[in-house]
Amino acid sequence: MKRGKGEKKATKSRDGSGQVVPLTEPVVVATGMVGTRSWIGGLFTRSNRRQDKSSVDYTLSPLQEERLQKLQDRMVVPFDETRIDHQESLKSLWNVAYPNVSLTGLVTEQWKEMGWQGPNPSTDFRGCGIIALENLLFSARTYPGCFRRLLFKQRGDRAKWEYPFAVAGINISFMLIQMLDLQNNAKPKCLPGMNFLKLLEEDENAFDVLYCIAFAMMDAQWLAMHASYMEFNEVLQATRNQLERELSLDDIHRIQDLPAYNLLFQ
Repeated sequence: MKRGKGEKKATKSRDGSGQVVPLTEPVVVATGMVGTRSWIGGLFTRSNRRQDKSSVDYTLSPLQEERLQKLQDRMVVPFDETRIDHQESLKSLWNVAYPNVSLTGLVTEQWKEMGWQGPNPSTDFRGCGIIALENLLFSARTYPGCFRRLLFKQRGDRAKWEYPFAVAGINISFMLIQMLDLQNNAKPKCLPGMNFLKLLEEDENAFDVLYCIAFAMMDAQWLAMHASYMEFNEVLQATRNQLERELSLDDIHRIQDLPAYNLLFQ
């Protein structure tokens, strides 16, 4: 595919419809699906657990147990477009992303500018829930420079068909939940997940900060791999692999110790 510099509108199709071009081989993920069926490839079906973890056991500190439970409680809350607080969170995301542009409604073509796949963002939240929106909002409010750099694709030689920002963010939330083994067990049984609990004990926002790091890392991988729209799953898998390596290091005691933490400030 011919490459060129593209901005956020590069996520649109070339047929003038304004819709994201679907993949030719839709894949349904058995454990959940983020975004529309057409956009998600086979990433999570290829990332099965590689070893038997049934024998792994350890004791959580009271603070780890409390913060892990709070995080897992967030994970199971679906996005509900009829809830006023969820509506307000969605509006807040728009306002922080486009402070000088008035949002005309909760269902509007404007959302496509942020990388939602249609005029109603609620249809993209299935499989991940409100935590994905909370992650995006945390990124926008805590690391605004990094957030805007990623949203507007401000650095690097961009592809003609870029990844849609918002839907990519939802996929990153879901990837982290799976990678850290937070979804199906009372406590993680993989090394990255167990080490993550140490970070969570030091910082109750560790998951949200890790999300911001993962998004910045994914974009860096995207540029390094000279990727385009159809290669997003490969980029996300490479991002997951790098995060797993960093979370398996012996000298990681705080979220700031991760080598990729500095990506938030570049």
